[in-house]
Amino acid sequence: MTANQPIVLFVCVHNSGRSQMGEAFFNYLAKVSRNTAVAYSAGTQPGVRVNPTVVLAMAELAMDLSQKQPALLTQDMLDSSQRVITMGCNVEESCPANMVVTEDWALEDPKDKPLEKVIEIRDEVKRRVEELIDAMGQQGL
Repeated sequence: MTANQPIVLFVCVHNSGRSQMGEAFFNYLAKVSRNTAVAYSAGTQPGVRVNPTVVLAMAELAMDLSQKQPALLTQDMLDSSQRVITMGCNVEESCPANMVVTEDWALEDPKDKPLEKVIEIRDEVKRRVEELIDAMGQQGL
């Protein structure tokens, strides 16, 4: 990470599904589009592991999340991020990310969902990440 490298932070409660997908898609697509930003993800109450169905859904697109570990959201993460995206985790109730300006994507939680539904959520995360990268490029970030 360079001093001027923009950071996007994806936040959800357990950091085991939506935010992990957001981070993975952003870092892959940013590299492809030559965007210099980098993404991280975290949760307010990190799970023990990434949701196995999410790992499977992402593996279909050759994106390996099997070794990723949910991370605890810290104030330093929030302070160093230019964009904070919450993933539909009831920000007012459980995300301390409400102390900073965030954009909430209001995505359904993949927890306990069948693979077909997780794939729908995955595809929506990807679509929104593509739009975010395009918008950041237009803003010169």
